[in-house]
Amino acid sequence: MPQLKTSAAEMVAAARARIEEIETSDAISLLDDPNTLFVDLRDVRERQRSGSIPGSFHCPRGMVEFWVDPDSPYFKAILGEDRRFVFHCASGWRSALTVAMLNDMGFPAAHLKDGFSDWVKQGGPIQDA
Repeated sequence: MPQLKTSAAEMVAAARARIEEIETSDAISLLDDPNTLFVDLRDVRERQRSGSIPGSFHCPRGMVEFWVDPDSPYFKAILGEDRRFVFHCASGWRSALTVAMLNDMGFPAAHLKDGFSDWVKQGGPIQDA
């Protein structure tokens, strides 16, 4: 087995130290804000199995760099709108790494600190995917 220079947990911790993290209770209060868009990075199968945040936009993690870049042939106009973008995954690890990378690209974004699992635990609304 190869010896890793940095563990996934260390990468997440480093990302979290430099990005905006939103607590679940605060995120739930943003749900009706038309200037906020929740962006779901989870796999489509996770959304189908667990549901999603109402009104969230699904963006597979593997496409995010291309979907936010206006010069990319894969650019999604919704990600070019003048809104606050709150990315999330199931537990906050994937979204932390993604938001750090997006911030490095110059794309302002935050993430749901404890992910969709905490959203569900705290009684946040859910819709079928």
